[in-house]
Amino acid sequence: MKQMHILSFLMIFFLLSSCKGNDDDTVENPIVIETTLKTQSLTIEQEIDGSMVSRSVLIQAPLVVDKDKSYPVVFAFHGRGGKNTSWVNSLKEFTNAGTFVGVYPQGHLNSWNLGPEPSTADDVAFVEAIVNKLQDISNLNLDRVFAVGTSNGAGMVNLLGAETTHFKAIAPVVSQLINSIVLTQQTKPLSIFQVNGAADNSIPIEGGNKFGHTFLSALESAEKWANQFGCNSTPTIETVGENTTYSFGNCTNSVQIKYLRVEQGGHNIIASYPNLWNEIWQFFQSL
Repeated sequence: MKQMHILSFLMIFFLLSSCKGNDDDTVENPIVIETTLKTQSLTIEQEIDGSMVSRSVLIQAPLVVDKDKSYPVVFAFHGRGGKNTSWVNSLKEFTNAGTFVGVYPQGHLNSWNLGPEPSTADDVAFVEAIVNKLQDISNLNLDRVFAVGTSNGAGMVNLLGAETTHFKAIAPVVSQLINSIVLTQQTKPLSIFQVNGAADNSIPIEGGNKFGHTFLSALESAEKWANQFGCNSTPTIETVGENTTYSFGNCTNSVQIKYLRVEQGGHNIIASYPNLWNEIWQFFQSL
């Protein structure tokens, strides 16, 4: 009987020791996945020129998140030499109110790789990694993802429009298509709201060579998108004040191609056209 007591005690001791060991492993190696929508900064690790680089992405969420709502997403790409933080103030009236969630990536060396740029990063792959990460976050409507970009960032959204399927619409601002961005049969139909300033001294609205790129004219750029998606070749033209809007209708998959020429607009076009972000969002929202 005494031997049986000892044997029972040893069995209980080893069983408890085994359970305690499993608990320790769980504490020492926790797996924590943040899925709650909130304003935060993410880091994406990417290999660039043989070295691993940590690249930041800002996610700007509503001040109060409605757990029953699925928010559209707007990516915003800064210009060459810019910072993703600049978008926080530019778009906060929308993100604070819960109109959409802002996603602001940072370009490597403060630029987007369109060829002759400071950065040699694969920015299409970088955006792919961001979209994959967004799938882990709650309350995002990834069927309604849009992108806006200015200058070099506008070139980036054109590239993304040509080579990816993530976006329902893009808005390239103060830049247009360059010859190195090729539209192919694999280019998914998407809506375009292109905006250019006629007084822009940085990007030639009539096209030409600048910054190592060959730019189409702004109108040719809109026409190329329209032709790609089978739109009417002749746009509807509307003039309000000095500014002119060219709209191409009857496009594949009911997409819309729109080009706004701001006559007094320079490279900092928002200074002469302060309602621009509202108009771009209205365009996105209408789709």
